Parts: sequence; C-alpha cells; structure tokens
Amino acid sequence: MEKRLEWCAVAFTALCLVCLVVSAQPQQGASDQVHSGYGGVHKLPPGGPAPRTADGHPDLSGVWFPNSGGVGIMAADPVDRDARLQFDPKVTPEEKPSFQPWAVAKLKAMSLTEVSLADAGVNCDPEGVPGMFLMSTHPYPIKIVQTPAEFVQMNEFRNNFRIVPLDGRPHQKNPDPTYTGDAVGHWEKDTLVIDVIGLDERSHGMRGAAFFHSDQEHVIEHISRPSMNYLVYQVTIEDPKVLTKPWNSAPRRWSLSRYHESLEEFYCTNEQDTKEFRAVGETAEGKKSK
Repeated sequence: MEKRLEWCAVAFTALCLVCLVVSAQPQQGASDQVHSGYGGVHKLPPGGPAPRTADGHPDLSGVWFPNSGGVGIMAADPVDRDARLQFDPKVTPEEKPSFQPWAVAKLKAMSLTEVSLADAGVNCDPEGVPGMFLMSTHPYPIKIVQTPAEFVQMNEFRNNFRIVPLDGRPHQKNPDPTYTGDAVGHWEKDTLVIDVIGLDERSHGMRGAAFFHSDQEHVIEHISRPSMNYLVYQVTIEDPKVLTKPWNSAPRRWSLSRYHESLEEFYCTNEQDTKEFRAVGETAEGKKSK
C-alpha cells in the first residue's frame, strides 16, 4: 500500500509542476525515482477457463488490476509493454468522444488549472460511473463480488463502491442523480450488461476534463471474463445534449491479482492539497498572461 500511496503523491506533484510550466526533463527525472517494487513483470497468461457460478454464469469475482500484469504498475516500473497496456490502440483503436460544437468551445475555454481541478484525482470527488473503470489509469485495484442477485464493485482508490442488482428489476422512475447512477444488470450469454441512468453531472467518465456529460447521459457497460486471469470491460456512452453520436470505448483488460492482495483503506480527506494546487495554478497562469 505504501508504494501505491507514492503514486498519489507523485501524481499531485506532477500536476503542480505542469502548472508552473517546468521543463519536461525534470519531471521525467522525478518520476524515474518512483517504483512499485515489482521488477521484470510480464503479461499474465490466460490461466485456463474462467470459473463459473452455480447458475452457470462466468464468475467475475476477484481483485483486479488495470493492466495485464496482475500487480499495481507505476509509470517508471521496468515491466513489459504488454503487461502495462489495457488495450493496444493499433489492434483496437478508440475514437475520441464526438462533442457538439458548444461542448468543444467549453473545453477549449478551460484554463489548465480548471482542467486539472476537474480531475477526481485532485478534487476528492468520487469517480462515479463509468469512471470507476475508465479512470483507473493508476496502480490501484478493484474488487468484484458477484452473487446471483448482485454485482458489487469496490475500488481501492477513494474507497468508491457500488451495488448493482441482477434480479431483473427495471430502472426507477425519475431517480435522484447520484455518482453511480441508477444501475440495473442482466446477462447476455457470458457478458454482464449494466444499464445506467440518473447520473449526477459531477460524476466522471474519464480522467481529467476531457469528458463531461449532461443529465441525459446513458451508460451501457459490458463486462466479461474470457479466461481465469482476465476481465474485459467495454462501455458505450450516449448523451444527446453533449455528444453528436454515442461514444464506444475500446475493450479494456483487467488482470487478476497474482499475489491475492486485499484492498487497502484510501480516503481523500486533505482539502488543503486542492487549495494549494489552485493557488499554484492561478499564480502560474497570472505570470503567463503578463
């Protein structure tokens, strides 16, 4: 856990350095000093067929890392490229979201500080849906517990969690907006499909301010376990107020923890970090405007 906490500190420091417009070389030197302690990590093999529950569905339960190595991988760790990747953009390219003109203008008008502060990793916001999967570009794992009636997801990062019913119930009528939304799940052969509406507009889709949404956002998640050691996540986002067409993510691989790790406690409680980062960003942008 200490090594994973180092990532958070380094990430915050890097954001501050960007706002101060330091050169790329010193940033690289700082990150080179951080390692998770895992050297020579290779991509996990498939590991045989996925386990199944008593009702015949693939069992998605386990502790999963957002890479193909089965451990928390830092940016500077000496690991195989294949172990680091969740997907290969040459094999499964992923288009950028197609924003409506007004949304493009909004993003272009945001300052560097505003973009950085819109990141849940800086401002202590929950990641929400689909950010609980898509924003996991850090070394922190998630844990899934699956029963015939529920899909439970717990993220170590910020200790986010959600519980999705699998009993065939419909969506609530006019649900109150929440970070994880009103979610219902069902099986389509060996794929769990989670349909989500009622998402709070402060919830996140992906890291940073590269994406935002309206109260009309509709998220369709597809989760499968093609083998013992791998989980695959793919999501479609529809938003007629913000996007010109639905956005489809590339299928992202998650790997089963090779050391059977447990989730650790990780709460975001230090608002002083956000205040200091905001002050640093505003000072740097003020100097640039002169």
